[in-house]
Amino acid sequence: MTHKKHTYDSGIIGNCSYIAHVEKNSNVNWLCWPTFEDSFIFGSILDDEKGGEFSILPVKEITQSSQHYLENTNILCTTIESEDGSYKITDFAPRFEQYERYHKPLMLIRKIEPLSGHPKIRVTCTPKYDYGSHDFSKSRGSNHVQYEYADQKIRLVTNMPTSHFFDDNAYLLNKPIYLILIFGNSFEASIERTAEDFLTKTTAYWQKWVKHASIPSFYQKVVIRSALALKLHQYEDTGAIIAASTTSLPEHPGSGRNWDYRFCWVRDSYYVLTALNHIGHFEEMEKYASYIANITQSDLGRLQPLYGIMGQSELEEKTLDYLKGYLGNQPIRIGNQASEHIQNDVYGQAMIALLPLFTDHRFRHQNMASAKEWTNFILNKIEMTIDEKDAGIWEFRNFENRHCYSNLFQWAGATAALKIAKQYGFKEMEEKAIVIREQARQHIESCYDAERGVYTNAAGSDDLDASTLQLIMMNYLDPKSEKARRHLEVLEKELKGEHGLFYRYVHKDDFGKPKSTFLVCAFWYVEALACVGRLEEAQDVFKQLLSFGNHLMLFSEDVDEQDGSQWGNFPQAYSHVGLMNAAYRIGVQLDNPTFFESLYE
Repeated sequence: MTHKKHTYDSGIIGNCSYIAHVEKNSNVNWLCWPTFEDSFIFGSILDDEKGGEFSILPVKEITQSSQHYLENTNILCTTIESEDGSYKITDFAPRFEQYERYHKPLMLIRKIEPLSGHPKIRVTCTPKYDYGSHDFSKSRGSNHVQYEYADQKIRLVTNMPTSHFFDDNAYLLNKPIYLILIFGNSFEASIERTAEDFLTKTTAYWQKWVKHASIPSFYQKVVIRSALALKLHQYEDTGAIIAASTTSLPEHPGSGRNWDYRFCWVRDSYYVLTALNHIGHFEEMEKYASYIANITQSDLGRLQPLYGIMGQSELEEKTLDYLKGYLGNQPIRIGNQASEHIQNDVYGQAMIALLPLFTDHRFRHQNMASAKEWTNFILNKIEMTIDEKDAGIWEFRNFENRHCYSNLFQWAGATAALKIAKQYGFKEMEEKAIVIREQARQHIESCYDAERGVYTNAAGSDDLDASTLQLIMMNYLDPKSEKARRHLEVLEKELKGEHGLFYRYVHKDDFGKPKSTFLVCAFWYVEALACVGRLEEAQDVFKQLLSFGNHLMLFSEDVDEQDGSQWGNFPQAYSHVGLMNAAYRIGVQLDNPTFFESLYE
């Protein structure tokens, strides 16, 4: 593959309160304030006119631009060259420990330094309100620009002359300039000293965070970047981890598959918790598990596949027809109707999420009192739903089946409940968990096609699905067995694309036959290869998949098999989770082939 037709030429910064996307040309093309789920204040990725702008452009045309992260941080550096000269922009969201808690303000700091020549720049800052439907009014202060609409206030504090933002004169960059954008607060401190102090402290915070992570030696640098990206997707106040910070970036041009991913998918918790556990970041893991525990206790009805970052269940989906959409792709959706779906794997996912809270001796002393009540609550949900049809992991909107994947997680949830019951001596719960696990096993086996030697996506169906790779990784099938090897071979024959890419499925769904591959499935494939002992192939495919990252090794949700283009919401937390888990699986198998066997005993 000599080139990619389409990549997302931007990086992300954040501090676990917000995420901002910065393009290679310096523009902030996506930033939602005050939370991930609120309207963008900069959203030109969806509409270059109504989306606003926050750019630092040279007066003459850009001849070259590049981006890199400060090593082991989420601090992004963009270098821009033009005929007049070159300059560097350092963008970051402050995050560091202060007063025995994390300081993570709604503040974006941009440091602009001249590098060569005599660069002249124009800084444009035009925030928008309510998804681009309103402009902010703009007024000048002595060293700030105030933006207001209704009760929303944004302030840009700078050591540039504020007149620059009210006339069209270029600014000759001959010393470092600072732009500090703040939501809702005034700023009374020294501009230069505060920005530099926050930069030093934020750099130290991220580098310490990485230093305390357990990263195997296999492609360590790539795994570190994925871990840093995943960390940014956690909304620290509640512990929720969102799938992506964007909405409505299409899975494929013209597909109509444009979804809002700024929510927390409970039914993906197993993969997220596995990744956090692998890197040894237990604070994030515990917060995420606690978020899920709170949902299971507050939502006493049927658990949803996804919730808002505050745990809210109402995620009404609507379209914004006045926005042009990414590269003209509509609709623009906010909210997500999938919250109304029946996806019964969610109960097993929730049970697995609670498992460390009740069985890991680092956490269990805090949670012992509620172990029986919570475990019984979810186990009863599994029992009630085990025979039901559902929408499945891929959230089919207009038809239901009894999906193999849903039953697998019911099996895994019952297995987790069994472990909790045995550790605490809950005899009645233990007996119930054994019965439910056997029911789940029978449903899974009803999906087995003996003639082809493969598990299909659902009972009574001939269609195959990449999600059934998990039968191997979760040790439902013994990875050393002929059955596991054969299952993998049949799946890869039908679903494997070029360069190690993997389709979720190839049968038609509500929106027609998929045209792009789902990247996390390819990383599952890598794990499955490692599990069945095809370790060299696993390493080769993993290396191929790395070519689908952008210039900063950030990965999208979907990849076009034909040309390697990135599509779907970006960056996709679960693609990075998949990368981390695949790298860990290979690294451990290389160093200690029996590790995963002992893990499941």
